[in-house]
Amino acid sequence: MTNYWEIFWNGYKGYASYLWQEITHPSLHNYFYWLLLVSLFFMILEWIRPWREDQPRFREDFWLDFFYMFFNFFLFSLIIYNAASDVVVTFFNDIINYLSGFDLQASNPLRRFPTWSILLIGFVIRDFIQWWVHRLLHYSDWLWEFHKVHHSVRQMGFAAHLRYHWMENVVYRTLEYIPLALLGIGLYDFFVIHIFALTVGHFNHSNITVSGRVSAGVLGLMIGAVIASGSFDINIVQDPSWGIVFAIVMGSGLLCSLILGPWMKKVFNNPEMHIWHHAYELPTDRKYGVNFGLSLAIWDYVFGTAYIPHNGRDISLGFPGVESFPKDFIHQNLHGYVRDGSEGTPRIS
Repeated sequence: MTNYWEIFWNGYKGYASYLWQEITHPSLHNYFYWLLLVSLFFMILEWIRPWREDQPRFREDFWLDFFYMFFNFFLFSLIIYNAASDVVVTFFNDIINYLSGFDLQASNPLRRFPTWSILLIGFVIRDFIQWWVHRLLHYSDWLWEFHKVHHSVRQMGFAAHLRYHWMENVVYRTLEYIPLALLGIGLYDFFVIHIFALTVGHFNHSNITVSGRVSAGVLGLMIGAVIASGSFDINIVQDPSWGIVFAIVMGSGLLCSLILGPWMKKVFNNPEMHIWHHAYELPTDRKYGVNFGLSLAIWDYVFGTAYIPHNGRDISLGFPGVESFPKDFIHQNLHGYVRDGSEGTPRIS
């Protein structure tokens, strides 16, 4: 019989040393410093060329959102993922094995795939699941009360990406992790997917605007760097010179800009699209929200929830009743459990 308590305990007892290791040993596989670097990158872009020029550099609630970034992305989310997920997946797989005699993890066909394809499949499946979870957060009156924390942002910036109620971590991780883990998406795979999704999420919420060709070119540079480095089981070039590396990276950036550029904003989410997700006012036939995509915009176009009526740079953000919504971290994270006078406000004004 599987000892679930032992799995649970082994997961948690090493977390203190893991946390200290993350902070004191910077590396390319370190969540803590990736979060800092990605955040610093978008902060600089917002300061150099802001989309809403009248918005202060340290916008309203910036430091609150800065704390949320570490609480949700680094502390709460990773504690659950690293420590508790093994228990959940082992238990779920054991139930399937007991009822049908079929071991999902041992029989997983993805184990024979190259790493790059596992990452791509994992990213698309995870984003598709998250699109439906995000939509559920808007359609369920109970879950909407938790999701209001994210929509309480009044001035948009990259750090607003990770302002959300801790209950959302429970909902998202519960519904997304089991299918990914049973498909064989391991901790390292999840790390790569998570960092890429973090970057896209920061971009969606940032106070910048760029053309589709520019964002496609940046994506192409990233793809070129992966190809040139030979990472993720990509072995196109063996021991390339610096000249070859430069040619691959720049060529990939140019190719993506030319080919994907015109379609980039229909494939990937972006600030001009996501700002409407946070709009204070929406049409009555869209009262449950619009533009639910997290990384990919394509799901909204496929399922008819895409909505960009005009340039939304200066629209009001929030929801009816946001003026009386709690302003501090403690009360925002008690919202949904403790009545604070802002429950039951209409979704549209």
